[in-house]
Amino acid sequence: MDIQKKIEELGLFLPACPKPLASYVPANRIDNLIYVSGQLPSIKGDLGSYVGSVPSSMSPEVAARAAGLCLLNSIAAAMSVLQPGETLKLVQMQGFIQSDPDFHEQAAILNGASNLAVKIFERNGYHARTAVGVSTLPKNAVVELSCIFQVIADESKFTGRNDWLL
Repeated sequence: MDIQKKIEELGLFLPACPKPLASYVPANRIDNLIYVSGQLPSIKGDLGSYVGSVPSSMSPEVAARAAGLCLLNSIAAAMSVLQPGETLKLVQMQGFIQSDPDFHEQAAILNGASNLAVKIFERNGYHARTAVGVSTLPKNAVVELSCIFQVIADESKFTGRNDWLL
């Protein structure tokens, strides 16, 4: 599966691997598992308008889009430690949503990332997950996402000019 191609087919883009904000690495690979550090909804370090609490500073719909951007950053981090001939399966997602005390729909916000994972990875996108409401997040981000991916052999097959499979 060509992850980047699938992302582009969805009208999205894969950002560059986000730079860490402190003394840690974006992704750590142990055997066939990749642990991705918490990712914010940023592009080149800029959170844009994805800051504040849900729903007082941001609608749940916009926060769900922010969760999707966190997933794209997580994929970029995971892909930075892949080798040729390998692809990803999403195993677990942990989402932290900066929420007002009376907001209880964190799972709906995290659906922005979960639904996108299934669109990108298809059957390899179904995952275990945790959605937690918190009072603050780094840089006042509305969402932070941490993921675990399994490295699997890429099952893509070359289709030749005459449509025969190798």
